[in-house]
Amino acid sequence: MGEQESNNSKSGCGCGGDMVVETPAKEKGGAADPRLQAISDAIRVVPHFPKPGIMFNDITPLLLQPGVFKDAMDMFVERYRGTGIAVVAGIEARGFIFGPAIALAIGAKFIPLRKPKKLPGEVISETYILEYGTDCLEMHVGAIEPGERVVVVDDLVATGGTLSAAIKLLERSGADVFECACVIGLPKYKNLYKLNGIPVYILVESRK
Repeated sequence: MGEQESNNSKSGCGCGGDMVVETPAKEKGGAADPRLQAISDAIRVVPHFPKPGIMFNDITPLLLQPGVFKDAMDMFVERYRGTGIAVVAGIEARGFIFGPAIALAIGAKFIPLRKPKKLPGEVISETYILEYGTDCLEMHVGAIEPGERVVVVDDLVATGGTLSAAIKLLERSGADVFECACVIGLPKYKNLYKLNGIPVYILVESRK
């Protein structure tokens, strides 16, 4: 699903909790991971899409560069391998691009968190408030075993509302949400907030 930055957006997330956003630690000697610049450079900013005032951070150019795409995936895998993650939950739709690859690499199962009426069978849902209305995430009942450790994946975090809904949905099913992981995060959230007490890890800051 992903969130995008509005020129009129406020600093509050409206998600019922503070959000701490963590970026990749610097290597010894103070140098940033060299993979990060290429990842940042591969993200295209499209002004006024899908509506006026939105600065859309487009990840599709990154997907067209296999080496850079692999670097982004490797950085997530390096972070979560060996941490006991049993489940990677991906938010529709761009969380479906990154989530399954992370899950396969660390030996976890993948659970899609989908828009309403996309999943057959019995579902559990969580409605959340947007700037101009509401939205909803759904997950299959029984997809999560109580106590399973989960990382939530999406492409971008802006207000935190979508991730907050995902956390609530998973925790209602008994999950232990370990962290949220996004490729892109807004600079105003860097190292400032926590989201419902859950850390948010981003690779690069959004570009304007």
